[in-house]
Amino acid sequence: MKPLLLHAPQQLAETYRSTLLNDVVPFWLRHGMDREFGGVLTCLDRDGTVIDTDKSVWFQGRAGWVFATLYNTVEKRPEWLEAARSCRDFSRRHCFAPDGKMYFAVTREGQPLRMRRYVFSESFAAIANAAYARATVEAQAAEDAVKAFATYLRYSFTPGVMTPKFEPTRPQQGIGSHMIGLATAQEIRAHLGDVKVSGRACTEWIDFNLSAIERDFVKPEHQVLMETVGARGEILDHHDGRTLNPGHAIECAWFIMHEGKLRDDARLRRLGCQILDWMWARGWDEEYGGLFYFRDLRGLPVQEYWHDMKFWWPHNEAIIATMLAYQITRDAKYAHWHQQVHDWSFQHFADPEFGEWYGYLHRDGRLSSRAKGTMYKGPFHLPRMLWYGARLAAELAAT
Repeated sequence: MKPLLLHAPQQLAETYRSTLLNDVVPFWLRHGMDREFGGVLTCLDRDGTVIDTDKSVWFQGRAGWVFATLYNTVEKRPEWLEAARSCRDFSRRHCFAPDGKMYFAVTREGQPLRMRRYVFSESFAAIANAAYARATVEAQAAEDAVKAFATYLRYSFTPGVMTPKFEPTRPQQGIGSHMIGLATAQEIRAHLGDVKVSGRACTEWIDFNLSAIERDFVKPEHQVLMETVGARGEILDHHDGRTLNPGHAIECAWFIMHEGKLRDDARLRRLGCQILDWMWARGWDEEYGGLFYFRDLRGLPVQEYWHDMKFWWPHNEAIIATMLAYQITRDAKYAHWHQQVHDWSFQHFADPEFGEWYGYLHRDGRLSSRAKGTMYKGPFHLPRMLWYGARLAAELAAT
């Protein structure tokens, strides 16, 4: 049996850093940056050929955060700061509706195409501006970060502001607004300090979202982190209510572990590890390897037809979560899980010929789509994993 990767952390750190800086980031700088209109194009074929010029507003923020974060923490390369600036400027000029809410998609030139009810565009704009403000000490960027997060909070947590998704017959709530609220507050605090947004400090918003997640979505009696629950946290025994997203839950787990690590809070660290344990058991495919996309709480058939596909981003999140769990517990099972998800991911998603990762595979690992980018896949989950993973591995090597 070959040595576990986490037992050779310096080598692992070099693998992640090299993949990030010599493969993934150059792919997006070379093929994704729009030199004419600004911002980033994400709909790319296997070799980087643009297959659609419409722009994801999510990724103007997500990519802006990636490039600014690299500039802040890895090396002050001018091309990274310029890429972050291009995404920020395009977003500021073109991605806000007159009422201040952000679009979901715009044309290449910046004309609006689609507005969605939720406010994840705003959360990603917030973290991008916060990271850019740290890089440039630009007061306007810091102000824009706070303003975007305030919009996110208003739509997410003020009753009656967001258009309801469902009729009032069966009230329900999703975990997404809380886990993204948690992660956004963490990023703003990291770059701007524990600033106040909408009357609360970032740490207070973190506590608000952690409390809601633990109160309503953590279900020890089922050993699960729910995706959707009733208004009071009750289980809804219907398709939508029973549907689990292991990758999403594992992402939430490492957000919680990260906060526990920062605070030296043993309870939060245990909670994050517990969620990882539950959702790994629910999500890992023992027959073919990799993580299922959806599962059912009771083991019943899942409504979504792509339930057994393997998407790139849950594997990115599982790589981070297993590394972080191992760092804070030194439990060997997490090193084994990390080895499993790392090996499966690099074997099946990575493209050694053209670079970057494929996004969508069949259950057995066969390629479903050769696209390297879509309106939902771009420079975020994979570069974030490689960046965070390299840092974790370096910390492990130093201990």
